Amino acid sequence: MADHIKIRKASGKWSVRAGGAVLGESTSALELSEGDYPPVIYFPRSDIAMAFLDQTDKTTHCPHKGDATYFSVVTKSTTLKDAVWSYETPLDGVDRIKGYLAFYTGDQITVEHI
Repeated sequence: MADHIKIRKASGKWSVRAGGAVLGESTSALELSEGDYPPVIYFPRSDIAMAFLDQTDKTTHCPHKGDATYFSVVTKSTTLKDAVWSYETPLDGVDRIKGYLAFYTGDQITVEHI
């Protein structure tokens, strides 16, 4: 694993909301810190309402984590395109995030420690 990446269990309970709906809550989330970037919370799929997510064709590559796949969040009023990413086959050293989901946060998606 790259020296600038740290993965640890996120303390407490975390929630993710989109379009006013709770997509999930977890006490098994992971926190990934990478260099100077803000930490990112990764949720296990089993704690997310996957019925709200549609996998898209988008992929990206990170030299430290591997290839990411993307999902859109479908709410009652809108579709938030490519708002979620996951590493299905992460590189050695970051394999703890395999299959976990991370969310782009902002006006329409919030990730909170509750």
